[in-house]
Amino acid sequence: MSKVCAICGKHAVAGRSISHSHRVTNRKFRPNIQHVTVVVDGHKQKMNVCSTCLKSGKVARS
Repeated sequence: MSKVCAICGKHAVAGRSISHSHRVTNRKFRPNIQHVTVVVDGHKQKMNVCSTCLKSGKVARS
């Protein structure tokens, strides 16, 4: 499953985890992507949408 939001294009980004002793390791920040059924131009369609777009009302869930 694609980890990219179909509405806003949000995707995973790289970063670093820093422990208390300041040891640095690489990590990824992944968005909360949900596979949901939404209404697009009057038709039902399954899309990968992030939870931020769902909560803000950018898509109409069916």
